[in-house]
Amino acid sequence: MKGNVLEAVIGAIVLIVASFFMYFAYISSGEKIREGYVLLAKFDDVSGLSTGADIKLNGIKIGIVKSLKIDESYQAQAELLIKDEIKIPKDSSASIVTEGIIGNKFVAMMPGFDEEKLKNGEEISLTQSAVNLEKLIVRFVASGNNGQEKDK
Repeated sequence: MKGNVLEAVIGAIVLIVASFFMYFAYISSGEKIREGYVLLAKFDDVSGLSTGADIKLNGIKIGIVKSLKIDESYQAQAELLIKDEIKIPKDSSASIVTEGIIGNKFVAMMPGFDEEKLKNGEEISLTQSAVNLEKLIVRFVASGNNGQEKDK
């Protein structure tokens, strides 16, 4: 009987610790953005960007990538969900960048200076696609000797 009580106490402690870790993981996962307005952005390449990725302005999260799809002209179209209190000028730009060298991709917003702000459903016209590191390396290696070997 004494063993059953000890097992029950240890089981309860394990459940409490597991619950603490679940709660900590939930609160440290970042701010959840569920409401706001949607802006559209078209990119030639969104490699590494995924639904739910952050949208940052000066390093501060202002939204998330709501969806990614291919439009009728075969460009990648991203729906960007922006917090209601953040108003983006019409001449702003959006770039897909990486956190650090091999970190996650996110959309970096660069605010413009236009007095008029983008409204729900409007498109950001100035965009910069993701930089594909593999393509850059291949290009660099290929351009190193221009396809020719030097004679000695």
